[in-house]
Amino acid sequence: MPMEKTFDARAAEPQITQAWDDINAFAAGANASRDESFCVMIPPPNVNGRLHIGHAFNNTLQDILVRWKRMQGFDTLWQPGQDHAGIALQIAVQKELAAQNINIKDLSREEFLGLAWEYKEFTADGIVNQLKKLGASCDWSRNAFTMSGAPGDTRKGHENSPNFHDAVLRTFVDLYNDGKIYRGKRLVNWDPKMETAISDLEVENVEVAGHMWHFKYPLAGGATYTYIEKDEDGKVTLEEERDYISIATTRPETMLGDGAVAVHPDDPRYAPIVGKLCEIPVGPKEHRRLIPIITDEYPDPDFGSGAVKITGAHDFNDYAVAKRGGIPMYRLMDTKGHMRDDGVAYADAAAAAQGIAEGAEFTTYSVDQLNLVPDHLRGLDRFEARKKVVEEITAEGLAVTTRADNPVLGKAALKPGAEGADTAVALIESKPIMQPFGDRSKVVIEPMLTDQWFVDAEKLAQPALEAVRDGRTKILPERDEKVYFHWLENIEPWCISRQLWWGHQVPVWYGPRVEDGQLIMEAPWKEFCAANVSDMTTQAVQYYGGTVMIFDEEPQLKRVGGPMGIQGTVPVWRDPDVLDTWFSSGLWPLGTLGWPEENDALARYFPTDVLVTGFDIIFFWVARMMMMQLEVADKVPFHTVYVHALVRDEKGKKMSKSLGNVLDPLELIDEYGADAVRFTLTAMAAMGRDLKLSTSRIQGYRNFGTKLWNAARFAEMNDCKPDAEYDPSSCEATVNKWIVGETAKAREAVDAALDAYRFNDAANTLYAFVWGTVCDWYVEFTKPLLQSDGAQKAETQATMAWVIDQCLLMLHPIMPYITEELWAAITDRPKMLVHGDWPTYGAELVDPAAEREMNWVVNLIEQIRSVRAEMRVNAGAKTDLVLLGLDATAATALERNQAMVERLARINSISSADEAPKGAVTLAVEGGSVCLPLADLIDVDAEKARLAKALGKLEGELSGLQKKLSNEKFIANAPQEVVDENRARVDALGDEIQTLLAAQTRVAALG
Repeated sequence: MPMEKTFDARAAEPQITQAWDDINAFAAGANASRDESFCVMIPPPNVNGRLHIGHAFNNTLQDILVRWKRMQGFDTLWQPGQDHAGIALQIAVQKELAAQNINIKDLSREEFLGLAWEYKEFTADGIVNQLKKLGASCDWSRNAFTMSGAPGDTRKGHENSPNFHDAVLRTFVDLYNDGKIYRGKRLVNWDPKMETAISDLEVENVEVAGHMWHFKYPLAGGATYTYIEKDEDGKVTLEEERDYISIATTRPETMLGDGAVAVHPDDPRYAPIVGKLCEIPVGPKEHRRLIPIITDEYPDPDFGSGAVKITGAHDFNDYAVAKRGGIPMYRLMDTKGHMRDDGVAYADAAAAAQGIAEGAEFTTYSVDQLNLVPDHLRGLDRFEARKKVVEEITAEGLAVTTRADNPVLGKAALKPGAEGADTAVALIESKPIMQPFGDRSKVVIEPMLTDQWFVDAEKLAQPALEAVRDGRTKILPERDEKVYFHWLENIEPWCISRQLWWGHQVPVWYGPRVEDGQLIMEAPWKEFCAANVSDMTTQAVQYYGGTVMIFDEEPQLKRVGGPMGIQGTVPVWRDPDVLDTWFSSGLWPLGTLGWPEENDALARYFPTDVLVTGFDIIFFWVARMMMMQLEVADKVPFHTVYVHALVRDEKGKKMSKSLGNVLDPLELIDEYGADAVRFTLTAMAAMGRDLKLSTSRIQGYRNFGTKLWNAARFAEMNDCKPDAEYDPSSCEATVNKWIVGETAKAREAVDAALDAYRFNDAANTLYAFVWGTVCDWYVEFTKPLLQSDGAQKAETQATMAWVIDQCLLMLHPIMPYITEELWAAITDRPKMLVHGDWPTYGAELVDPAAEREMNWVVNLIEQIRSVRAEMRVNAGAKTDLVLLGLDATAATALERNQAMVERLARINSISSADEAPKGAVTLAVEGGSVCLPLADLIDVDAEKARLAKALGKLEGELSGLQKKLSNEKFIANAPQEVVDENRARVDALGDEIQTLLAAQTRVAALG
């Protein structure tokens, strides 16, 4: 049955996907013919996620490597799976519940988790089917999940679904017992809407319009000092007596929790008052707290007043200062971002805090019990409290003032000279500030001091650093090693707990402490860490010397049986928190292969080979996988990490919904086909360089697929069928020897590129070979041969079929669908192309004489075509070709291929001459020169005028752009993508001008 005229991607791709599924084409070990294994772990997308262009790019690159290795006969596994997406899935379920007017707080934990598992099952196939639509050749029978095996898992016990839950809990317990996991009170990103800690990756820092308030902190006891400011030359610009120290803040509500005011040790302005106390200017006057003025390297003397309030419980920089200086850190807010409404009255809390400021001993827990929010502000939303604090301080006259026409006031500033311009007003700078938002909740994140579980990451970091330094794992491009090293060398404790229900529940139970034979019914509690209830119970019974009663949550201890002795029934309850998804995904390579159980897959495929990932998760995921695998298995998880760049829009802007420039890969696949999308992403995947993606590029590569299809149809129409007996090294015809050699060079170049992860080089090599060498040249060169009779025709038919097959084999990893369709359409095969044998031929197939001869012919034709185009010769017109002293080799090449030259270069006749006739353009070729008499084919004067006009226009545009780019203000203020676009246009104009100048020179020679 003849081939269709065109390839219908929308109809063919689902059918081909099903055909692959039917033969289990992607199963681990499929098509294996050698002992070596090759394993790639998919970066697990969220189970309820949707394929975006970054996913498409990432998975295309992985698929290329996997299909290539599978065709080479490696025992290949591309391990798929999904992340349980902790906070993202919980938000999604809560939205579903809200649509039904159900509040999560009205459900028990078990009820909610049942609904979450149902939702997971409903959405799980979505991302899998989207990846299949892209052509991802994962072993879908082994699809893993980061919560498989957890309570409620509907696939629990499935033979190809490893118990990831057990792996996670075992790792936690082992690290806990080794002292590498602990519970502590540290500052974290707190999401007041979700009421949970979140990671830095889940925080979006957004520039918003903000304010900076300036306040006076009065010195204790009415003390004063001489405040002096000097300019750069040391000249005094301000000298006055002050009884306060001035600070500036963007978050006045946090002043209530200040533990100190810090100044730089080298700042002479404040030297007289270092060590003294100052008063926090808010709250009931009779209970105002005094805090010390301390020194620290953190304050910048040149920023603001040079004095910084230290609120260690609500600012990351302040937290570091407080830790260094032993400053108490007072938490002001509850989990909803409201000012605390618990504990003793403010007067009592303030008195206790004052005692600490004066030297009383304190602990982290005792300080946390103190609620320093004044009674009248308790329970207020943090932003409402901010307004109240500002109003109270201003009303008391403790706001720093400035002239009403000070421009830093922004819109509130009066114009200079306006009535009241010299009036003193509160100094409230109007300025843009960076504010952290939850990427999913969209609320302002609050740095908050809370009890969380942490990994002592510093202990795990050193082996991970050494593994990259000594080359066991290589990160490409090498510049991304710096990101990896920087994070691990400056690593902080890793917060791994989340205040959610969806996730791996922390395997720790709490109970009363035993001290001096008595149960202590208050925090800190005794901890029991175990992978299951049975092991925990054994620990607890041994500790208490009696039976225990297990609760799902912390009980009201005063109601549990009254006073108890050690021999009584003791309550224990489980930590309600779950583990950060990065903790479980950090075990991805081992967990998906069934660890901690020993099995064939683990032995066969671990350590894995290559990780393909984005630069934004080098430390969130890559470094953590390195740390975790080295910790639990003492092996690196992969030998190579290929870090790809970002996919941007065609102007270089980051894609975002707000800008309306997002390209949906699923929509692109529907319109252009998966092959075109994949080839575009691959061709633009230059290592370390962001992609600038446009639909016009995708459309262009779809045309490339059409070109390949037409070449295959040409072969079919000329009865070019694959011949099992064909030997590419036995060709007689020069053109066939040449194409066989070009195919061999392409194969070597593609393999070298993929070996070095230069995906774009592989794609561009294939594009040039298939479109240029095969379709544009070889197909045309063979037409006379295919119209002849005898052995030469038969050889050309067999060679053409072989070349088309090689194109399909080499293109398959990048363009799997159209190549698979053609593979089946050309002839009956023993197996599908997905299991085709990757070619191994090379330089032995290159015939230097044939290569030189055909390259000479191609060069001659290209030069003639180029000159005709430059000189605007009518496309239908034929020209004469005059030979000017060719050597024997060149003359033979032309003689043997004269018919092809005449047809493809549109030559009317060929003659020889001692010198070029008047009005001819001379072309240099290897072994001599030729010329084209063109004077009678073009209007020389009109062409001179056209070229002069075109050159003038281009030179004018170039001059304007160069002037713009030399303007420092333009470079400083214009968006970077605009500057880059202008620079690219300058380069393009330079090339266009050079082309026109060459044409102008040629026209001038005509007379």
